[in-house]
Amino acid sequence: MELDFATFRDKVMGCWAGKNIGGVLGAPFEGKRQFNNIDYYVQDLSSGPPPNDDLDLQVIWLAAVERYGRLVDASILGEYWLSYVIPNWAEYGTGKANMQAGFMPPLSGHMDNQYRFSCGCFIRSEIWACLAPGIPDLAVRYAYEDGIVDHSGEGVYGEIFCAALESAAFLESDPQKLIKIGLSYIPADCTVTRCIKLAVECFSQKVDFHEARNRIHNEAPGTFGALRQHLSDLDTEGGKLAIGTAGFDCPENLGFAIAGWLYGEGIFGKSLCLAVACGEDTDCSAATLGAIMGIIQGASGLPEKWTAPINDKIMTLCINKTSEAFFIPDTVTQLTDRVLRVAPLFLGIEYCDILTRGGYTIHCQDKDKLEYRDDDYILHNMADSFPRKINLRELVNLSPYVVRHAFTTHTVLLDYLEEPYFTSDKPRKINIGIINNDTMRERMWCRLHVAAPDNVRILPGSDALIQLNVLYGDRGEASFTIDASEFTGVEIELLIDISMKGRHTSTPIKAMLLRLPEV
Repeated sequence: MELDFATFRDKVMGCWAGKNIGGVLGAPFEGKRQFNNIDYYVQDLSSGPPPNDDLDLQVIWLAAVERYGRLVDASILGEYWLSYVIPNWAEYGTGKANMQAGFMPPLSGHMDNQYRFSCGCFIRSEIWACLAPGIPDLAVRYAYEDGIVDHSGEGVYGEIFCAALESAAFLESDPQKLIKIGLSYIPADCTVTRCIKLAVECFSQKVDFHEARNRIHNEAPGTFGALRQHLSDLDTEGGKLAIGTAGFDCPENLGFAIAGWLYGEGIFGKSLCLAVACGEDTDCSAATLGAIMGIIQGASGLPEKWTAPINDKIMTLCINKTSEAFFIPDTVTQLTDRVLRVAPLFLGIEYCDILTRGGYTIHCQDKDKLEYRDDDYILHNMADSFPRKINLRELVNLSPYVVRHAFTTHTVLLDYLEEPYFTSDKPRKINIGIINNDTMRERMWCRLHVAAPDNVRILPGSDALIQLNVLYGDRGEASFTIDASEFTGVEIELLIDISMKGRHTSTPIKAMLLRLPEV
């Protein structure tokens, strides 16, 4: 299946235009638990649109891709996050604080993060879909790298669902098929899946939209719509709407987006207004739905009623502009052109033919293989052992305590096994897994040496040898136990040096442990 340049450009521009429209439409109702009866923008847009944080964070990711291409990963994205993302609230701030303390993704997104299941990463999925159009397998891998910077679990599942669906939308337009494709990449028993399936069920059973909204909320009640209102002022529908756990907002808001899409019958403005009608994180749900419908319809198919007031303009809110490290686009057209320029670099010759007359052509996944059978996409629990090679299913379900480090010859999996804390009275273990990369086609011995602070003992010793066989993806493991019974400090920093005998590359990695406060 191939995607020609003209169609690709139209759909990328439609994605960003739809994202911008949905974010502007939903912004005034963000954080309110109420049913919103709207049919158009409520702001004065004569001077241009307001800032849209649902869109501008992805400009930072685009800058990283422009420099690193397909090499971009969670570690690189985390460094860009620390340098260029302004907000310190909720999951954004927690992710920052964890990285500043020395904890890499996925620990940065999971550790002590009450908002790890919120909406802040599924709103960043479009960049990966636009860079991997019609190739959801590829889009999902980078959506995962993105999500684990400041989220885990349900939050990351939300971004993976959106990235897969949006990537497939470059080829497929049927909502029911696209929803199935998105769901095939996330666990069947996760809460995101339940909320989305409930939206589909309500629509198929012709449940009143207002009642469908209530059912989706109560399936996974969050608190986003309760943040800016006193409890006595909340629209609780006579006690029908539950008050949920703070930060558990991704599942229901994605359910609202899907419900708006289905009940809106594919009509752009009607669908977005219905998503906003549900309340809660309205700019996120409407912006994501706007992007989905913008990809399907293309910029050429979006109604002028909705595009004209925005006038192609983008206003940013969350990007640190003081460093002047990269260009920030002012328009949807500028943003689209930058994606078009970097896409061949990101896709490489495997997916992109730059010699096609009239612009390059993208080789997509076969359309008839986009939808997977349920029994083909069972995600395996990785808690007990490291994989020989991390495939897509395993990556999506990888433990948040496993930190990956990729090098030329091998990939290192540092598994903390649990929260990265220690106490004086209880030794704790870490596992090191080494996976053979495709640059090594010979049997090798891998040497590990752990350097620890004074008074920290490493058992059974500080050194280990792991044999890697010739097969690509072969792996070995070593375990170390940390005894801090005589250590008085509050932070243990381990330096683990990993080298291949007969190879010149030495690849040190760091492990961090914090003392658990005594109760």
